[in-house]
Amino acid sequence: MAMDPAATARMLGVGRNVLDDRLGIEIVEASAERVVARMPVEGNTQVYGTLHGGASCVLAESVGSCAAAVHAGPGRMALGIELNISHHRTVSDGVVTAVATKVSAGRTLATYDVVVTDERDRRICTARVTSLLRDRPTPRPRRRCP
Repeated sequence: MAMDPAATARMLGVGRNVLDDRLGIEIVEASAERVVARMPVEGNTQVYGTLHGGASCVLAESVGSCAAAVHAGPGRMALGIELNISHHRTVSDGVVTAVATKVSAGRTLATYDVVVTDERDRRICTARVTSLLRDRPTPRPRRRCP
């Protein structure tokens, strides 16, 4: 079942993460089976550019984590991320799109394959993101002083 991307973003707190915020990651589609996000790329002229090294990892991890969190649901959380990533090329301008697709997901573990592509549908990087899934701790009631 697909969730409203804006509601999913609010639920996950996307945008509060400084890197996501600075990179302009936008969730386009979100369900437990698949998450799609876009990110603008401007002026990346380094030989071993930002997107090739750091930003593509952040995008892949963000999208994979988002998918695991959507699978976990509101009363649970995704944590303990393991990320295996391969870089294929750099991108200097345009928009890149990341698609996370469920490989397997159960009560305690969720694994997603992520493919980041450029506007010409060339692969920028591929990743496998695995997250542990846990129940959210219940807040303890505060004691009042007499």
